Amino acid sequence: MGKRFSRAFALLLVPFVGSFIIRLLYYTNKIKFHSPDTITETSVIFACWHGELLMLPYFYKHYRKNPRVKALISPHFDGKLIAKTINFFGFDSLSGSSDKSPARVLIQAIKSLKEGYDIGITPDGPKGPRHNMADGIIIMAQKTSAKILLVEIKPTKYWKLNSWDKFVIPKPFGTIHYYSSSEIDVSTLSIEEARTLLQEGLLKHEK
Repeated sequence: MGKRFSRAFALLLVPFVGSFIIRLLYYTNKIKFHSPDTITETSVIFACWHGELLMLPYFYKHYRKNPRVKALISPHFDGKLIAKTINFFGFDSLSGSSDKSPARVLIQAIKSLKEGYDIGITPDGPKGPRHNMADGIIIMAQKTSAKILLVEIKPTKYWKLNSWDKFVIPKPFGTIHYYSSSEIDVSTLSIEEARTLLQEGLLKHEK
């Protein structure tokens, strides 16, 4: 009963506080986009490493003023907290991961792309290995002909957690650099070719 109550309380409080902190960090930093001026209006898969996802909503909103996006989120409790937090930015979510219901969430993502939703995904989540590209993003892109946008989020001042993904939290009063690729078409590539291309693209500005 105690654990159930504490989790229910956390689901009420943490997403609200978390969304406030994300906004605070964004507006207390200088923001620089190193990205295409525009992207297609059709469905796009936005991909970034798990450790850099905190500030991803503002990159998405840079291109989509009216969000129509679903993020692939772990079904674990921390995933529920993330899902409720991104709701404050207009994101929906799909619950699933590479270790729990992978086929179901992949089918849901493909269906959502065909319905006109963008998809947000961390291809090394939810548990790693860090910076290891899973195949799900490639399969959903090839099944729907959706393009992939690779996003790197690099603050100049930050805290780095001692977690498997080395989760990065920007500090105030620095600069957040958003780097992204042009839209990538993997429809004619093999899984291995696509994996190498995407993994190298997401490590382009890694120090």
